[in-house]
Amino acid sequence: MAARTYAQVVGVVLILLGVVGLLLGDELFLGILNIDLVEDIVHLLSGGLLAYLGFGRTDDGTVRSVVGVVGVVYLLVGILGFIVPTLFGLIPNGYTIFDNIVHLALGVLALVVAGVPGRSSTARS
Repeated sequence: MAARTYAQVVGVVLILLGVVGLLLGDELFLGILNIDLVEDIVHLLSGGLLAYLGFGRTDDGTVRSVVGVVGVVYLLVGILGFIVPTLFGLIPNGYTIFDNIVHLALGVLALVVAGVPGRSSTARS
């Protein structure tokens, strides 16, 4: 259940962030968050996937697995952002420290909620 809620909330937020990023172009959002075209597309795709899983009729095991994979990806992006801020040229303006912290937080939180077992639908005697 925690993974489904995470997928719903984070999915919608990432979609909104991707749309705002596309509307604003290549500048910092609120002066702290990098928005580049590649970043916006990734936010739309990962947000769409999470929202689809969170609001869809997908079983909890699948939701937890995908949230875990997305968490690993965001965690790696957060770590790489400190080492290679432009992600090998994919992000022209480079990640800010705030971007990296957000990616790390999303990744860690996703891994935590993916590891929380769902409620069993069978009754125990």
